[in-house]
Formats: sequence, structure tokens, C-alpha cells
Amino acid sequence: MNPEKVVFGFFIVLSLTLNFGFVIGDIDDPSHHHPWEFFAVIVVNLIATVLKFGDRSQLGALLLATSLVAMLQLMAGALVWVMAAYTSGIGMTPSTMASIVSLAAGALIANVISVILLVIETFLLRR
Repeated sequence: MNPEKVVFGFFIVLSLTLNFGFVIGDIDDPSHHHPWEFFAVIVVNLIATVLKFGDRSQLGALLLATSLVAMLQLMAGALVWVMAAYTSGIGMTPSTMASIVSLAAGALIANVISVILLVIETFLLRR
């Protein structure tokens, strides 16, 4: 067993599960989407993205691309959250929360693709 692959797989799957946990709930209800959970999603996705930089294969390039897409969407969601909560006088409205969760759901799709690619890579290594 390769310890590097274990850590790599751990962070990819953890980013998927944390992201799923954040997205679950009423899309427009801020009480169903905790800011610390969203922060954890961003941190774990960032770690998973950094771990993907070392792979020089074509599959590695696709894994990195999916991580970059997820990070872009999560950062956009964080920007919307910060703007709504701290710079506008409106605060968190149902429509703002729906935008944040929608961006996180896009990142969730990218994480699902990343896990599928990881499974494909595992099957290819066995042959």
C-alpha cells in the first residue's frame, strides 16, 4: 500500500463528503448551511488541490482541473457570503444563501468527477 495514495484519496473523498454535507438542506435556509462547515470544505479542497500538483499524467491533469473548478466555485461562494454578511447592509437573505449553496453544489459535481477519476485511475493501475 502506498501511503501517498492513501493521503491523496483521503483528502479527495473528504472534500466530497464535506461538500455534500454543506449542500444538503433547504437551499435558501441559512440555518441549514453552517459557515464553519463551508470553511472546512474550502480548506480540505485546497489541500486536495495542492496534493494534485505532483501528478504528471494525463489523468493527473484532469484531477487537477476538477479541483481548480471546485476551488473557483467555492471561492466565489465565499466571496458572496462575505459580501452579503459583512459589506452589504442586507445580510443573509434566502436568495443569497441559495446562490452560495448553488455554487457549492457546482463544486460538489467537480468533486464527484474527481472521485470517479480516482476510481478509474485505481482500476487502471491494477491492470
